[in-house]
Amino acid sequence: MATIKRFEDMEIWQISAKLDVEIFKLTEENKYLVKDFKFKAQILGSSGSVMDNIAEGFERGGNREFIQFLSFSKGSAGELRSQIRRCYNRGYISEEVQDEFVLKCESISERLSNFIRYLSRSEYKGQKFKTN
Repeated sequence: MATIKRFEDMEIWQISAKLDVEIFKLTEENKYLVKDFKFKAQILGSSGSVMDNIAEGFERGGNREFIQFLSFSKGSAGELRSQIRRCYNRGYISEEVQDEFVLKCESISERLSNFIRYLSRSEYKGQKFKTN
C-alpha cells in the first residue's frame, strides 16, 4: 500500500467531504431547515465532524490515535444518519432523499470500519514512529 502524505488524498476523506457539501446544500435550500437554526447547526456539525475527525486522526501520526479518531468519525456518521431520519420524521425531506443520505452514511460507516480493521492488523505504527 502506498504511503499517503496528506489526508486530502484519502478516498474516505474525499467521500466524507462530498457528503458534507451535499448536507450543506440541503440545509441552505430546504425551506424547513433554513428556519430550524438549532437543528441545522447540529446536522452541519455532525456532517463536518465525519471528515474533520479523519483529518485530525491522520495528522496525529500514529495508528492508535488514528484508529480512535476514525471511530469518532464513524460515530459522527451514525449521528448524521439519525439526524437525516429526524429530518424525514419532521416532514423536512422526502423518503427518497432520506434513503439516499442514509445509504451514503452507511457506506461511509462501512468504509471506516474496514479501515479501522486494516489499521488494527497493521504492523506499521504510524508516521511519528518512523525511524528514518
